[in-house]
Amino acid sequence: MAAILAPSVAPRVRTADRHDLDAVNAVVEAGVRSWDLPERVKRLVLPSYRYTAADLGHVDLRVVELEGDLAALAAWEQMPPEELPEWVPAALLHGLYVSPAHHRRGLGTLLVEDGAQAARAAGRSGILVRAQSGAEGFFARRGFTRLPVRDELRDYAARFWRPVS
Repeated sequence: MAAILAPSVAPRVRTADRHDLDAVNAVVEAGVRSWDLPERVKRLVLPSYRYTAADLGHVDLRVVELEGDLAALAAWEQMPPEELPEWVPAALLHGLYVSPAHHRRGLGTLLVEDGAQAARAAGRSGILVRAQSGAEGFFARRGFTRLPVRDELRDYAARFWRPVS
């Protein structure tokens, strides 16, 4: 379980804008570099994980500011119902990144709960995550259940679901 933030530390969750993109992408890069993958693979995939001003038109980037730093971010999209077995409206957690300097302080959990609240308010039934192998335990501990692969051509192998209602 993540450590609880000290009462004197007040993380601030807000929506990112184009002025945040350099800091956002620094957190993303640090996260990708921590994955258990060959260095060559990380170098090749990293450009596709960076966010641009154009992404802000369809991705809701929520960030946590802590101790003067942009410490974590979550990228959310609306998930088309036809991509889920039950055909329900869902929020897709496109990416969740926490700066290594701020790991194990509850910031990832804070962003997941922030997204769950927004999904509920928007009438979504739940949250879908396509998790990296190293993050599967994080999502399982937060009430997500692994979805079966029903269509190998379409379904990401490590899909997790959590209802929000």
